[in-house]
Amino acid sequence: MPGMRLLALLALAAALLAGGADAATTAGSSTDSVTVGGTGTATAVPDAAEFDFTVQTKGATAAATLNRNSTDTRAVITAVEAAGVPAASVQTAQVSLEPVTSSDGTTITGYTASDTISVTNVAIAKAGAVVDAAVGAGANGVSGPSLTVSAQDDLYAQALKAAVAQAKTKAQALAEAAGRTVGAVTTIVEGGNAVPLPFSAGAKANSTPIEPGTQQIQATVTVTYALN
Repeated sequence: MPGMRLLALLALAAALLAGGADAATTAGSSTDSVTVGGTGTATAVPDAAEFDFTVQTKGATAAATLNRNSTDTRAVITAVEAAGVPAASVQTAQVSLEPVTSSDGTTITGYTASDTISVTNVAIAKAGAVVDAAVGAGANGVSGPSLTVSAQDDLYAQALKAAVAQAKTKAQALAEAAGRTVGAVTTIVEGGNAVPLPFSAGAKANSTPIEPGTQQIQATVTVTYALN
């Protein structure tokens, strides 16, 4: 019995030593890595524009002023739709009616009514004509254009690929300088967004000039690579 107990203790000690050796090897191992950032861009010509058209009227009474302004606003909407904008792209953004007071603020001398109409998804080729139609029908305020690219998702995907490619180039340069080689990607963190460039205006006959220029879609990533 004492001999068997001694053998059991020796076997247990050997197992613990073996397990300890494995744990030490795992804890002491590490994978070297390099983390770099990359930026990619994709450029496209905007194909749609958005505008806000405002109709403002001044009058002696609230009812008369609002009624006249409403009539002029309906005329602007009709003109915009006649210029090729679908009704689904025309939306009332704001309606307001405010009193106008005397210099001392004690007497109401009249009223100012205002309607703002937002027009979206206007094809660039029709943008100038739409502005002219709105102003011709009575709009006395124009804000825009806000230019957009309909295929932004596809362009952003291109920009992401370019950003990852730039990150890999940086990682390879750093690894080479350190006498190493780049291994597998361990993490990728996405960041960035579309960045519109200012539009450039040019002269066009018979309509308000709206030139699309270009719009740049930008993406950034942070990538970690294992080093061999």
